[in-house]
Amino acid sequence: MSRYLDLAFNLPLSGSFTYRAPEKECAVGCRVVAPFGGRSLAGVVVGQRDDLPEALADPAALKTVTRVIDAEPLFDQHYLELAKWVARLYLCSLGEALAAMLPGGRRDSESPALPADEIPSAQPLQLSDEQIAAVEAINSTAAGLFYLYGVTGSGKTEVFLQAAERVLQQGRGVIYLVPEIALTHQLVETVHTRFGAHTAVLHSRLTPSQRLKQWKRIRSGQAPVVVGARSAVFAPLPRLGMIIVDEEHEGSYKSGATPRYHARQIAMKRCVDEQASLVMGSATPSVEAWHLMQQQRITRLTLSRRLAGGSMPAIEVVDLKPVNGTLSRELTAAIEQTHRQGQQTILFLNRRGFTHFFFCRSCGYSMRCTRCSVSLTFHQSRNSMVCHYCGYQTRPVSVCPDCGSLDVGYSGFGTEKVEQDVRTRFPSLRVQRIDADSIKKRGVLEQALSEFRAGAIDILLGTQMVAKGLNFPGVKLVGIIHADTGLALPDFRAAERTFGLIVQVAGRAGRYRPDGRVIIQTLRPGHDAIRRAASGDVEGFYAAEMAIRQQLAFPPFSRIIRLVVRSRSRGQAQNSAQQLVDQLAPLMRDGSEVLGPAECPLAVISGNHRYQLICRLRSFDRGHAAVRDVVRQSKPLSGVYVEIDVDPVNLL
Repeated sequence: MSRYLDLAFNLPLSGSFTYRAPEKECAVGCRVVAPFGGRSLAGVVVGQRDDLPEALADPAALKTVTRVIDAEPLFDQHYLELAKWVARLYLCSLGEALAAMLPGGRRDSESPALPADEIPSAQPLQLSDEQIAAVEAINSTAAGLFYLYGVTGSGKTEVFLQAAERVLQQGRGVIYLVPEIALTHQLVETVHTRFGAHTAVLHSRLTPSQRLKQWKRIRSGQAPVVVGARSAVFAPLPRLGMIIVDEEHEGSYKSGATPRYHARQIAMKRCVDEQASLVMGSATPSVEAWHLMQQQRITRLTLSRRLAGGSMPAIEVVDLKPVNGTLSRELTAAIEQTHRQGQQTILFLNRRGFTHFFFCRSCGYSMRCTRCSVSLTFHQSRNSMVCHYCGYQTRPVSVCPDCGSLDVGYSGFGTEKVEQDVRTRFPSLRVQRIDADSIKKRGVLEQALSEFRAGAIDILLGTQMVAKGLNFPGVKLVGIIHADTGLALPDFRAAERTFGLIVQVAGRAGRYRPDGRVIIQTLRPGHDAIRRAASGDVEGFYAAEMAIRQQLAFPPFSRIIRLVVRSRSRGQAQNSAQQLVDQLAPLMRDGSEVLGPAECPLAVISGNHRYQLICRLRSFDRGHAAVRDVVRQSKPLSGVYVEIDVDPVNLL
């Protein structure tokens, strides 16, 4: 038994900390509780030693681990090496990396799963020629990189499942990643049904103890199929054979907290190290993935046609400029016709609330959050002006708070306003809104989708939720209320996101019938992203977008590290950001450069002023090392914090 243990804590502190081992046996991979700076913290054992490190200043001051949480380790040495790689790439501490990777529970607890005898084992579906070719290509090697590029409704899920089944027959495990569990309920049920009790589902609604229970099932080999969102990529399968990344383009695969990892990058690393296959898929690949396919660094597999009797829908673009209100004449007529035919409609608007902002026509005042640099959104359902970033709420007003004028009003519209207009125009139709405000209660989303599938709802209205994982036979019409809400964002990925959203939402129409229809309402009908999405010119969009990216040296033709400096003091945030630029700029080589500092587009969030600098790197390894060294050596002022985002997916 070792005399000393090296521990890593979930703190932004580099290195590990040495403690005296407790009397109870404690291996690498176990969690423990130990005193740290006058308090007790949970840490992870990352090393054992019989001799003290030479650098230890005062051996007599060495503290002892007070409690062992785990009787058996949660991971092995190979997993520890993955955690170290995560810490190096995303410039965080080993403890922070492990905290993102490990379950938080301290005692096992049963998760609310169906008993084995209640889970039917669905039979594989008959495949098309294209699907057969894709499955055979994926299973022709034990460790390949594949991208299943297929139009919406082309049967990508069945290819994933049958490829996974063959991996399981070889005694190896499969991780099936989905963007968001709550929004892909149908898919999760399909996976669970196909593989039965051998499946572990990891999602945010599990308690820490339930998550720990699932973790131990996975690690012991009892659950060789893992389905889950972003963090499931860390599932400790003993013999990993395949990772599937469904809807690879989704931004939710990127973590918004330290470490700001991307599940796609983790999946690639694990598959290379563990000799497993990586299979990604989407109808709208990320530009980075498209670039890798063009370079033949990933094998592209194509599904070019819809199955289940459907065909690609007819798409019509309507200019919103002469339209007064939320529903154009064309969309209104299409909804009426769809209902007369006994079919269903999906309406999409990527903005919740009733109206977008309050303004005064006399003095130009707009009501903004007191803690964030954003306009407040009016929510009629709760009669409140709400900040969608920090949650601040206040009552709506009828008089300008600045000049006292009565000439005030609301502008823009969200899903609540569209719902009101639809109910007013079609009082006999059954309408259901699904967005972050309407589905807060557990089970509401599942019930709404179940009723829509059963035909008990005529119109399903929502935000991005209606674009993800929905597959309903009765949907003939999709209406996109305002297609260009994201085009004005100061982010080089704005066009890519808009294009992807339109294609994905449009893909909900006509999956089981040949007469599907999509109406796109927009103020910018000539914009390249909207025009190409409407015409189905996927190849043309990616070619044009990559030409712009190459000209501007943005990813995938460079890599970016974003540093966000935040503080309650605007001056301190700005000065600290400038100091980082002054230190980093001289270290850039080979065409790499530092852009900024500049105020973030969202300049203030929750009272914190935010400045960003963008390191645009042609030579990633050298630039990454420079950022690492400068950040480690810098000592921010009290109350100043630096967020590091390697390969960010948004710049807001």
